[in-house]
Parts: sequence; structure tokens; C-alpha cells
Amino acid sequence: MRLSPIVLALAATASARNVFRSGGQSLVKRDDNLKVPGENPLQFCNADRDEDLITIDEVTLSPNPPAAGTTLNIEASGTVNETILKGAYVKLEVKYGYIRLISTTADLCEQLGNVDLECPIEPGKLSITKTVDLPSQIPPGKYTVLADVYNDDDVHITCLTATVTFGGKSLGGMVDL
Repeated sequence: MRLSPIVLALAATASARNVFRSGGQSLVKRDDNLKVPGENPLQFCNADRDEDLITIDEVTLSPNPPAAGTTLNIEASGTVNETILKGAYVKLEVKYGYIRLISTTADLCEQLGNVDLECPIEPGKLSITKTVDLPSQIPPGKYTVLADVYNDDDVHITCLTATVTFGGKSLGGMVDL
């Protein structure tokens, strides 16, 4: 489903890289047609998703936006429109402001173990639930995550982006980081 790869990428980024954030500049222009349904900071990368192999129905993050030192609960649901086989991959990019922290390609099927799934993923309805403990030492700032997902034949599965801002503590009520 459209949701699975993105939730997977976001959860993997949050837990493995400890840099997932929300709120701020996005890699794509904010548009209600791009908003992923549910309580989340996610947007689709493109308005035309008719050819995507996954349809995301809803993604709910709690808390929304994510906060350092909390447990992030992710619930997602959608429909897989075509079997996803081994060899599927995610192009993942994470930025801190304008600084690129991560730019990598990850094996989607290896990452699916983080949400108790494995390849192949057969067509049909799919729901995912994942919890991620976010470290309390996440540096304050704006983080942007982009996950562009493809199957083993380089056919587009989905593309999601999110921007999250982690804030610091107020210093004497004068400065909010």
C-alpha cells in the first residue's frame, strides 16, 4: 500500500537515524491535494498518483507532530494494488534545514521487518502499527524527510515527504528554540 513504504521509511528514519522531524519547509509545495489523510505531517510528492502501486487511505501519528523524548505511535492503512517483490527499494533523503544528513537507497523488503511484514506483499488491504521511541537528545530544528519508493522493476510505488520541527526548551521565557 502507499502507506507502508512511507511509514516504513519514516519509522526507520526516526528509530535508526534519530533525525525525523516535522514542521517547516517541505521539498514540495504545500497543497491540500497532496496531504496524506489522517493526523500527520505527510504529503504525497505528486498530485497524480493513479499509477502508484499503493494507495494510502490514512496515516495517524501520535503525538502529531512528533516530539523528542516521546514514543511515536504510527498507524497506517491502505491498499496494495500490485504484488511487491524482493528488490523493491526506497530512495531516502533526510535534511536538517538545508543540510543533507542522509541520502541513501535502502532495500524495502529488509526494512519491512521493522513493521512485521515481509516480501512478497500481495495485493489487498494492509494495516501497519509501529511504535518508535524518539530520543530526547534530538537537536532542535527543522527536518525534512523524502521517501521515494520503487518496485524491483523500477516501477513507482509511492513518494512521500514530511517536514517536522523539533523545538528546544524555553530559556527564561525569552527564547524559544
